[in-house]
Amino acid sequence: MAHLSSRKTPLIDLRTVERREKLKARASSEPYWQPLSAGQYLGFRPSAGSGLGTWLARFYDPDTARKPNRSLGDFGTLPPNKRFDAAKREAEEWFRHLSRGGSEDDVTVRQACERYAASNADAAKRFPRYVYGDPIAQIRLRRLREHHVREWRARLESMPALVTRNKLHQPVTRKRAAATVNRDMVAFRAALNAALSRGEVDTALAWRKALQPVANANGRRDLYLDKMQRRALLAAQPADAAAFCRGLCLLPLRPGALAGLTAGDFDARTGTLVIKSDKANADRRILLPQDTATLLKDQASGKLPRAPLFARADGRPWDKDAWKGPVKDAARTAALPESVTAYTLRHSTITDLVTGGLDLLTVAQISGTSVRMIEKHYGHLRGERAAAALAGLAL
Repeated sequence: MAHLSSRKTPLIDLRTVERREKLKARASSEPYWQPLSAGQYLGFRPSAGSGLGTWLARFYDPDTARKPNRSLGDFGTLPPNKRFDAAKREAEEWFRHLSRGGSEDDVTVRQACERYAASNADAAKRFPRYVYGDPIAQIRLRRLREHHVREWRARLESMPALVTRNKLHQPVTRKRAAATVNRDMVAFRAALNAALSRGEVDTALAWRKALQPVANANGRRDLYLDKMQRRALLAAQPADAAAFCRGLCLLPLRPGALAGLTAGDFDARTGTLVIKSDKANADRRILLPQDTATLLKDQASGKLPRAPLFARADGRPWDKDAWKGPVKDAARTAALPESVTAYTLRHSTITDLVTGGLDLLTVAQISGTSVRMIEKHYGHLRGERAAAALAGLAL
């Protein structure tokens, strides 16, 4: 941020077009300043050529003795007699922002998202797809309004979701589900809230209502594969995909979390697995039973600590575009429902844990989610077990 020198600043009345037209560009590029109130100035720098000139604002912070100044632009879309008032409003808005402890940085939506994504891997993957290339990315955060966010949301909702790629590597898409929209908005909302906490914007009014999630979008997951169906799915897959999906059958992890595991995350000596990267509850440890530990030991054999624990036949790590095809092909071969996905295996595994009597807190901890979400999606299973137990009380 540029700052003015400590020498005395020349002052002038900039309100009329006639006065501004008489001003000459200075060799030092020093603007002409007009005081608006104590410590607050509106400036104008005439163009040396045929340009419109540039408006500026300067603020004096008595607590820090800093004198930040900011370029406001030329307001060239307005008639000359309207430019002073527009520049004054813009300057005063910035002064109010600074007076409330706001940041001197005038960041764009994209810059705010980039700062958040620097420490959030999920956001770093999502933002290039639906923020950075969108018109909202270039809007200054302080000028962001609710209609901007609602228009962005409408564009997001109309964007098709990638399902998989066919054998020609062409994308196969579907209409974006409400649950998908909710997940996509989480990272964007978090980035804007982080900017608010840094003082880069004064209020969340622009997105508080516009980014409210769709209610009841995450319906209860109903597609369940029993163990015989899971075995049939594994048998219909090539060896690399079968190993990955067997991992999902033995561990209640998200497919992305399983794909992100490295050989170094598994300690064969103690039979312990560390989940370092996940949507939630990362850096958790799971003590594995013998069958699961054996699978992971086989997958880790001969690999360096940073190598993918579950890898494709060519050694590359799994991702959603890589596992979707084998799962869909295997589901058709095994005559399973067309809606089977890798996530179906996670759901089936969690269902078995809940119906097997494991308490919901432990299920939530090892699966990397909250007790509230487990209760929401699987609580009905406990009700069915309770009903069966009550039936045993009949005389």
